[in-house]
Amino acid sequence: HHHIRHHHTRGSALKMNAPDRFELFVLPEGAKKVSYSKDTNIPNAGTFIIEREDHTLGNPIRMQLHKDPDVLFAGYKVPHPLEHCIHIKIQTRPTTNPVDVLKHSVDELISELSTVERSVKSEQERMESIQGSGSYL
Repeated sequence: HHHIRHHHTRGSALKMNAPDRFELFVLPEGAKKVSYSKDTNIPNAGTFIIEREDHTLGNPIRMQLHKDPDVLFAGYKVPHPLEHCIHIKIQTRPTTNPVDVLKHSVDELISELSTVERSVKSEQERMESIQGSGSYL
């Protein structure tokens, strides 16, 4: 009997901690989507906090930053599962700065995703012209 009660308690605690989907994606009143703080110890380095994002955005941004030869270090972390934000730390060569390389990396990602989107749309249109709408799904 005690085992069952304990299990039930654990179950509801887990449900309580699972964040509301709304909470995961909607920015609280007055909160900034992106904030930046310059590192005072390391030259050309700083940390971005991006609110209401997780690995879905953090990982591709980190990978894109690694492609940039001006980036000396790029990493990100989700500080806590109940804090719905990511921290991206960047150090660059002296010829540029973290803000510019992050902007460039995000532009590059958007461009890559747009190319994929166009390819998917043209393949979808090709399939529909052959088979009629919906039947290939």
